[in-house]
Amino acid sequence: MAAKAATGTIPIVFAMGSDPVTSGVVTSLNQPGGNVTGVTFFTVPLGSKRLELLHDFVPKATTIAVLVNPETAVSRTDGANVLAAAQSAGLQTHLINVSAEGQIEDAFKVTVDRRIDALLVTTDAFFISQRQKLVALAERHAIPVVYWAREFVVAGGLMSYGASETDAFRSAGVYVAKVLNGARPGDLPVMLPTKFELAINLKTAKALGLTVPMIMQMTADEVIE
Repeated sequence: MAAKAATGTIPIVFAMGSDPVTSGVVTSLNQPGGNVTGVTFFTVPLGSKRLELLHDFVPKATTIAVLVNPETAVSRTDGANVLAAAQSAGLQTHLINVSAEGQIEDAFKVTVDRRIDALLVTTDAFFISQRQKLVALAERHAIPVVYWAREFVVAGGLMSYGASETDAFRSAGVYVAKVLNGARPGDLPVMLPTKFELAINLKTAKALGLTVPMIMQMTADEVIE
């Protein structure tokens, strides 16, 4: 949004997790118009699916903490969608705001003190930059956590579900090449995700005393042992 506000002529190519239309980045997915286009991996609309998978994984969980960065619209929207889905499913939720590294340990302390059963981390660049700390604290406090990107699971997190960010950034690179070769950003439709990934860390599940349903193991795109 800062780049868009700064120029109406220099081409801008984005890769983002939220809806670029509702976010005000482009006016239309098919015809972005102006000087902006890119790729969306639509991470935010998948929040309810991540909640469903977490509950399938931990069926006894009745209270879910939702980690949100209040400083970013994508995280706030993701959190709101998850809270609405949890209410429909009859689950209790506790929203925890975290926007700085020093607040992460406090968030886990709240989760433990309130005896919350599981945790969902919303979509946010800050959270993925702090994935090592998030995963380490989840392990220390034995809290099942679902994330939106496989990078968390590779770092030792329990599970993740979302569109392939690798594919999204590769596609953004393709659009950059097209723009450099003379294409107008406004004529390039916003690309939507075509691949969604479920990743599970069996080692982490075992440490938490959780049994991974066989159907989840069979349908997972990546199982880390």
